[in-house]
Amino acid sequence: MQRRWYLLVTLTLANIVNFYDRTIPAVIVEPLKDEFGLSDTLIGVLGGSFTVVYAIAGVLLGRLADRVPRRYVMAGGLVVWSLFTGASGFVQGFLFLFLFRLGVGIGEASYGPASNALLIDAYEPKRRSRAISIVSLGIPIGLLLAFLTVGVIVESTGTWRAPFVIAAVPGLLLAVAMLFVKEPPRGASDTVELHTADEQTHPYRAVLRIRTITWLMVAGIGLQIPTYGVATFIVPLLQRYFGLSIGTASIGAGAILGLAGIVGLLVGGRLADRAADRHPSGRLVVPAIGFAAAIPLTVAALLLGSGNAALFVVLFALGWTGTQFLSAAASPAIADVTPPTMRATAIAVYFASFNLVGATIGPILVGALSDTLATPVGGLSAEAVGLHRALLVIVPIGLVIAVLGSWRASRALPADREAMTTFETARPSPPQGPGPVTPAG
Repeated sequence: MQRRWYLLVTLTLANIVNFYDRTIPAVIVEPLKDEFGLSDTLIGVLGGSFTVVYAIAGVLLGRLADRVPRRYVMAGGLVVWSLFTGASGFVQGFLFLFLFRLGVGIGEASYGPASNALLIDAYEPKRRSRAISIVSLGIPIGLLLAFLTVGVIVESTGTWRAPFVIAAVPGLLLAVAMLFVKEPPRGASDTVELHTADEQTHPYRAVLRIRTITWLMVAGIGLQIPTYGVATFIVPLLQRYFGLSIGTASIGAGAILGLAGIVGLLVGGRLADRAADRHPSGRLVVPAIGFAAAIPLTVAALLLGSGNAALFVVLFALGWTGTQFLSAAASPAIADVTPPTMRATAIAVYFASFNLVGATIGPILVGALSDTLATPVGGLSAEAVGLHRALLVIVPIGLVIAVLGSWRASRALPADREAMTTFETARPSPPQGPGPVTPAG
């Protein structure tokens, strides 16, 4: 039990640092535009390029995490992304900021697949969604802390560079703590042994044949298009369209992406585990319902006038709560249909799909649409109107895709689970005698 708590705390803290460091550029969009003369399209490219590298590196590091101790993979990643985060505070041009953010993406790519696979081995199936939802709280907490503090740091120091330098320190300290995590044997908590015939020779092909995972990819892409678009541009929207200062705007963004995320993960994790107890597909029905509820609430918020900043934050945050359910449900669902020796790989492929497509094109689409639709209307600047219109288009489209993907994944899960267990049952019994020892990670 003590090992589990140390594991949960360490992984949660690392996730907080992960998303704090990732969010800094989203808070300082306006200072970056002023210093480097950037368009919204280039701001979107800065965010999108991060996720391309993150996705590609994640697939490779996910496979590595299936073969070596996962704590080493995560500790190394913490060092890399923390050093590049600190270095971002010293850049003298957009090109170097761009390159250093790619370095942050490579480091952070080590974390997601390894940490999720480790949690799945530490917790039995009926508790996995709740355990992953606790560690996933690092996402909204990291976002919330970034939105609450980065703007204040910029205003108090007079420079956008200070938050990068300050943020590098906790990650380096956590890298040391990560080395003391005790890893359970792979598959230690499984109640049924799972197997795929070509998992060793063709692991990626084996993953892509599982319909539950392919539909989860669709859901993840749909979610990440608006998620990264909103995360990149919510502070500028509150500044330009609603007329808030950077400090106040970042607090409003924190309520939307931070507080709503915390509530959504806590509620979603519990609902997903309870739904899975009642029906095999129940775990993934929960995020489908959450996405469906989010659509009218977020659209209603975006249809408000520029004088309704507080109501916008409340409505959008309520809608955004439902979008967080998938984070608590996806990895346990993947664990239900993959063997222990493939889980980090499968999770990495899932992460890569929505990062390469959804998280990459989301901010680029919003930025490009913002520049294209920029027209001054009723006393509002062209930049304010363009960004507002862009989000009004992108957010509901992405969420509709997420509803479709998660619902279809829920329909596919029982059959995929049965196919895995049936295959294992049909395999001939191994000869009696001492067998290989399952590696401890």
